Amino acid sequence: MRLTFVIASTVGAAAAVALVAFYGWQPIAAAVAAVGWGVVPVSLVRVGEAAGAGLCWWLLLDRQNRRTLRACLLLRWVRESVNVLLPVAQVGGEVVGARLITFWGVPSGLAVASVLVDLLAQTVTQFVFTLIGVALLATVGGGDAIVRWVALGLALLAPALGGFYAAQRFGGARLVDRVVRHLTDSPQWTAVGGGLAAVNDAFLALYRRRGRLSAVFALHFAIWFFGVLEVWFALRAMGHPVPYGTALVLESLGQAVRGAAFVVPGGIGVQEAGFVALCAVFGIPAPAAIALSLAKRFPEVVLGLPGLLAWQALESRRILVRGAVAGAPQADGKGAASDPAPAEAAGQARHPEPSRRLSPAARIDAAGPDGPRR
Repeated sequence: MRLTFVIASTVGAAAAVALVAFYGWQPIAAAVAAVGWGVVPVSLVRVGEAAGAGLCWWLLLDRQNRRTLRACLLLRWVRESVNVLLPVAQVGGEVVGARLITFWGVPSGLAVASVLVDLLAQTVTQFVFTLIGVALLATVGGGDAIVRWVALGLALLAPALGGFYAAQRFGGARLVDRVVRHLTDSPQWTAVGGGLAAVNDAFLALYRRRGRLSAVFALHFAIWFFGVLEVWFALRAMGHPVPYGTALVLESLGQAVRGAAFVVPGGIGVQEAGFVALCAVFGIPAPAAIALSLAKRFPEVVLGLPGLLAWQALESRRILVRGAVAGAPQADGKGAASDPAPAEAAGQARHPEPSRRLSPAARIDAAGPDGPRR
């Protein structure tokens, strides 16, 4: 896998260098300079997209309060930062997000299921969004080859999306558990299988909430159309204003090209080449197309680097809180450490409902990464 990423990164970087060498760095630099303050509205649109996506994730959780809303907004930012800046094939952010949301007391099964359902909603709505872009491009002369290639890619993607949905909706996780249990009785797999069963149960619960799912799909769909404003603002700043429909074609197919090259970290070189080909259909010069791609990369870096730092801060704080709770002695009335067994027995006598007595680890999960709330 590492070799694949190294090769993909090398090919992408070589493509970027070839584009600059072919079209000249001076025209490209002039086009980038023309964007100027146009990167500000582009970045603000990206912030709005991330916030909307965080709201979609929050709608899938059981604990819907301000605390979990803030967590989803923060962690959606972290997810995007990991996906665009690290060589993780654009899905590593989902793994990180599923882990981090458990810091706020979300069960691990629901954490994994919510991230995967959210990812499915995002991908399905992007599929439809790209279809609309292809339909608009088909009405423009000169884009027939692009239409054919993108249509072929969508045709190949459709069965994969259907399988992704079926695996979630009809017990794919439990099926994997049953198959492997027939092959091995390893105790390690028993623990993993229990986790898969929890994920499967969470999937079933999520798909029973049709109202929430409809809201999630509708909001993700709206976010794609809102993201078109990135292209619209950037081209207008460069002196190449285009109608919203043209910006929609560029955004939808540009995202599709980058998604198809998921093995290339950040779509380096691929995104730029895609915009050059797409912009040529509408008479936009290649240097401006490359500058457009770089303008869209600006918020990825400016917002992504702090997002990675926020991720590391959450992980570090989690370690410190765990260490503090694990090292704190249980003291009796005289200030000396007491035997935990009698204390637990006494606590059970006073509070016969065991579900209300939490272990230190559970107290951390209930409190979030900042430690117990006072």
